[in-house]
Amino acid sequence: MSGDWYDARQGDYAMPPMPPMPPAPPLAPPDGVRAVAVAVLNLSGLGLGYLLVRRRILAAVCWAATAVLLLVALPADPDGVPGAVLVLYALFLLAVAAHGAVVGLRTRPAWPPRAPLALALGLVLLAAPAGGVVLYDSARDEAVEQMLLDRLGEADRLVTSNRGAHFESAQADYRKALTVYRDLQADHPDSRAAAEVPDRLMTFYRTVGAPYDAGNYCDALAPLRYLRTVPKAMPGTDLGVLENWPDDRLATSLYECAADALASGQTTWPDRFGELLTTFPDSEQTAKVAPAVTAAVGATEKGLRGTEPCTAVEKLKALATRIDDVPAGQADIGDALDKDARRARAGADAGTYTCGVDQYKDGAFEDAQATMNTYATGHRGSGKAALAKKFAIAAEVAQTLPAAGKHVPTNRSGGSIQVTVKNDSPDEITVLYTGPVTGSFTLKACGSCTVYPFGGTSLLGAEPCSDSGKKYPQRTIQLPVGTTYFVHRPKNDSTASAGSDTAKLESGYLYTECAYTTQGFGGTS
Repeated sequence: MSGDWYDARQGDYAMPPMPPMPPAPPLAPPDGVRAVAVAVLNLSGLGLGYLLVRRRILAAVCWAATAVLLLVALPADPDGVPGAVLVLYALFLLAVAAHGAVVGLRTRPAWPPRAPLALALGLVLLAAPAGGVVLYDSARDEAVEQMLLDRLGEADRLVTSNRGAHFESAQADYRKALTVYRDLQADHPDSRAAAEVPDRLMTFYRTVGAPYDAGNYCDALAPLRYLRTVPKAMPGTDLGVLENWPDDRLATSLYECAADALASGQTTWPDRFGELLTTFPDSEQTAKVAPAVTAAVGATEKGLRGTEPCTAVEKLKALATRIDDVPAGQADIGDALDKDARRARAGADAGTYTCGVDQYKDGAFEDAQATMNTYATGHRGSGKAALAKKFAIAAEVAQTLPAAGKHVPTNRSGGSIQVTVKNDSPDEITVLYTGPVTGSFTLKACGSCTVYPFGGTSLLGAEPCSDSGKKYPQRTIQLPVGTTYFVHRPKNDSTASAGSDTAKLESGYLYTECAYTTQGFGGTS
């Protein structure tokens, strides 16, 4: 027989009945200290309380939750762990602590055998997560420092990348960099990056103000003006020597830029000098302004004795006007500039005569006439007024008879030859003449005279000024031997053409000059 049982009632074999299961371990008596120990051990996040009461699966759940937290938190980020994750993890620890307390209340520990010892171990192990928090905060602080240093480095690159660039194109980057420096000082004053800002600002100032160091004073104006606004852009920041760093440089740049413009005849110098005088009234550069203007007036006056006196006259006029545009600020400088303006005007005024002579000699007769008429009208008491008027007469004659311009007028008058000028015209005429002597006079209209048809004098055989029955207005003048050029024109009709004649005068003769009117205006001798 085998070991199987035979059931006679059934007439068959059957398996023997299973032995009864051993009874579950009896619950331990309630122990509050043990419950607290399990709860405290679970608060470490390592599930040690569950291990104490042999709940390995629940301990693994704690390990998994803590691992997820570490994956989210590490490496440390300047922004830290998201708040939602921390809240969920804290709620999880509270839950496993509460559940561990319930389980540990009636469950005997696997180790250590005594609950007080387990509680003491749990309290010691709480230092682990607390230390982790401290280490994490330190790592996060370092991450923040690195972030700020990176931000500082980016601002530095904005500055250095624009070294040598024109200020207008680099200004936006300069403003961005300055904003970073300001924010580091204001928002993170105790950071390592903020401690580097003063040195960076020195580099910033030198980079922005580089045109000054290169001697490009006009290009340095805009960047130096900008640097003077930096203290306002960084409130509460002690800039030290940088506070007034741009001032002397800007004053020098304003002076040098204005002085160059003054010497080269540009029009920007009054504004530059004005800015210097009003912004830095007590600077060394301000004291140089009046002497520089005085020197410029003197140098321009020398041009009156050169080959281009008319150019010097115009420069002196422009100088006087622009000097008036300079806001002096200080009374003594204002008085000096007023004196320079008066001197420039006086020089231009006196140089007008020289200019007219130069225009005449250069053949610019129309300009010479206008210039000399202006001078003669404005200087009636001058010893040169009479000669200026003669130049104006000669210039007008030369516009009709260019050969007359070869004679330079003098104050000479009279001569040994009589020349009688008659007016056979219904118009009052002005007679102008130049040659060895220069002058002009007016003849009244001939009341009984008429206009000759074009070519009528030849066809009719009638000679102007030959009608013995008419009393022609006339004047006799004394002229020297030589060639005299005559021009006569209606006095009150600027649109009529001028008549002209060239007379070669010789001794022993009497000459008659006749003015008459045809369709235009002509004359014979």
